This record gives sequence, structure tokens and C-alpha cells, in this order.
Amino acid sequence: MYPDFQYLFQALFGIEMPEWLSIFKTFGFLVALSFLGAAWATSEELKRKEKQGLLQPEIITIETGKPLTAIELITSVIIGFIVGFKIGGLFGHFADISPDPMGYLLSFNGNLVGGIIGALVIGYSKYAEKKKQELPEVLVKRVTVYPHELMLEIVLVAAVGGLAGAKIFNALETWDDFIKDPIHSLTSSSGLTFLGGLIVATIAFYYYTRRHKIPFRHMCDAAAPGIMLAYGIGRLGCQFSGDGDWGIYNTAYVSDPYGTLIAATPAESQRVLPLLGDAPHTRFPAPAGLPRWLFGMNYPHNVGHEGIPIRGCVGDYCNVLPVSVFPTPIYEAVTCIILFFVLWTLRKRFTRTLQMFGTYLILVGVERFFVELIRVNSKYDWGFIHPTQAEILSVVLVITGACLLLFYRDRDRDSSIPTAAA
Repeated sequence: MYPDFQYLFQALFGIEMPEWLSIFKTFGFLVALSFLGAAWATSEELKRKEKQGLLQPEIITIETGKPLTAIELITSVIIGFIVGFKIGGLFGHFADISPDPMGYLLSFNGNLVGGIIGALVIGYSKYAEKKKQELPEVLVKRVTVYPHELMLEIVLVAAVGGLAGAKIFNALETWDDFIKDPIHSLTSSSGLTFLGGLIVATIAFYYYTRRHKIPFRHMCDAAAPGIMLAYGIGRLGCQFSGDGDWGIYNTAYVSDPYGTLIAATPAESQRVLPLLGDAPHTRFPAPAGLPRWLFGMNYPHNVGHEGIPIRGCVGDYCNVLPVSVFPTPIYEAVTCIILFFVLWTLRKRFTRTLQMFGTYLILVGVERFFVELIRVNSKYDWGFIHPTQAEILSVVLVITGACLLLFYRDRDRDSSIPTAAA
């Protein structure tokens, strides 16, 4: 696995890479790519709906030529101090920070001199910029802003809401681990629940669209394909970093002391069972002609430090699973990227509002429900059934999507989608 860029580039180029690359995490990089992919797809859909007349621009008032205010200067100085404080603290401390850069960013650690320099540089830059733009008389103009031009704000809303929801729902799902170390649980780069992120991001979207007078139903339709793409790319981040979102144990393959995955005989499979305790497991060798990694991976150097030590390994990520697990992140990544192309192909054929979003909810709910059958997750004890949090939410998503397709009707003619539109 490739928990950070140092591991990734060493694997790609076969040579030792500088330690500072370990600051950049593979999971975070792919999550950023997922947001970019979602932003592109959503922007394209918003433009299409604007051409159809379904989305109208917002008229805003902008004042130019105003002198710098005290609030603007203080804000710039504070931002500059924080940026300089944190960047300055990186130098000479890569080894301490690289295992948990998010924890460092949320801590009070940094470099005071770097903070002062950052405050002076950004504060003066803001002053010089406003001085250059200052006019003898303030100009007031009205500007037309279309929804697709708000994509930067939309991405920020999705990022903050999605990551907050993913962390909150993951804490609820792994409550015992959260209670033991709540700070690490909330700041760690691993441990994210997608469905929780989807729910909180949707709530944040609702209030954002109301503020900008964007019909929420059209925003849902426009964002649906992009969210599916983002989920698929994000699951690649889980796979490459080995963050723990894998399936149940497959005792057909075991790890040797050096982290290499090898086929196990039935007798060897029986011998490793005590290592698994009560964890769910099965034995399923790869069918002839299919690659072994589709059915069993041991995630060496995983970012979650799960498993047993790798003999001779030196560094922050020196653990490997003793027994292979089903690589469910691969299954989800491939499935969701394919489903993105399905939604993208069908998007012009939907003739009613929320058909796209309803279809998305059904597809993502069914996909997640079935992958839960071979994933490791905490289960609720409801007597005769023992569902996981994701299974419950998946059923809710499918029911919600079905209700939108079966019962939702546009409230007026203007909200319906023209069938002849490109």
C-alpha cells in the first residue's frame, strides 16, 4: 500500500525518496481528486440546466474602490499568521508530523517566527492590493452570477459538510474506539463514513441553495452524477492507503513474515483461525483465470497500522494483515465509476425533476447494501436482525429514491425538464 507520496514514488520509481514527501497523504490526494471530479461533472450539469432555463442567475451588488477596512486587515493578518505558523513548524519536524498531518494542523504546534513572517507578508499584500484598487469615489455595480460560477463555494460546502458528516457517523459507528481517543478519531485521515457525509452535505447544500435562491431539486439532479464519481475515486483512496474499509477475512491466503501474500492450504487456513478471534471469515480461493488480488489482499504498510509487524520494516507504516481480506474498496470504486458513466449517459433522457437524484439514491443504496454483506462493520442488535449502520442507511436511501421516482411530481410546468433539450 501507499500511505503517502514517499511510499508511492518509491514504488513507482524504485529509488529512495526524500522524507518530506511523507507529508502528502495518498488518501487525501485522491479525496481532493474526487472533489475536483464532482465539481467538473456538477458544473457541466448546471450549465446544461441554465441553458434549459431551469436555473436563473442571481443579481448581486458589488462595491469597488473601497479603502481597506480594519476588519479586512485584521483578518488577513490572522490568516497569514496561521499559515506561516503551520508552514514554519513543518521544517525540521517532518518525521514527527508525517504520521498524522491532520492532527498537526488542528494542534497548537507551529513556529512563532514563521507566523509573524506570514502575518506581515499577507497583511501587507492585502494592504497593497486594496490601495491599488482604491478610488476617489466608490463604484457600485450589479453583477449577474450563474449557479455554475459558484462551484468553488459549492465544493467548499460539500467538503466541510461531507467530511464533518463522514467523521460524525464514523464515530457513531465505531463508538468504543471513539470514546478511547476522540481527538485522534476526529482528526485522523482514515475512518470516514460516506453515507454520513452524503447526509450532512445534503443538508448543507439545502441551506446553501436557499441562500442563493437556487432550486434545491435541480441542484440535487445536477450533483448526482458527480457525487457518484466522487465516491468511486474516494474509494480508490481507501484502497491505495489501506485505511481499513475492507471486507471480511479470506483464509485462502496468508502473509509470510515479510508481508508477502501466499496461498494457504486448507490445513494452514485452519491454523490461522485463532488469530482472527470472532471476526467473520471464509475460505474462497480465486477461481482459475482470475487474479488473486480480486479475492484477497493483505494491505502491507496500511495507513491504519492494522495487523502484525512486517519483519525488517523500518518506518511509520510497518504492519500487514496476517490473513487476506476481500478488497471491497476495489469493488466499490469500479462499481461506482461505472455507475457514474451510466448516470452520465442517461442524464439527458430524464424528463422529470428529481428522476436523476432518485435513480442515484437507489443505485448507491443498492451498491452499498450488497457490499456490506462482505464488509467488516459494527452491527446493531435488533433481536431478530443485526444490521450495520450502512445497511440501515442504504435501505432508507433506496426507499427515498423509489418514492421520488414513483410519487414526486413537478409543482409547476416551468420546473419540468424539456425533453428536446440537449
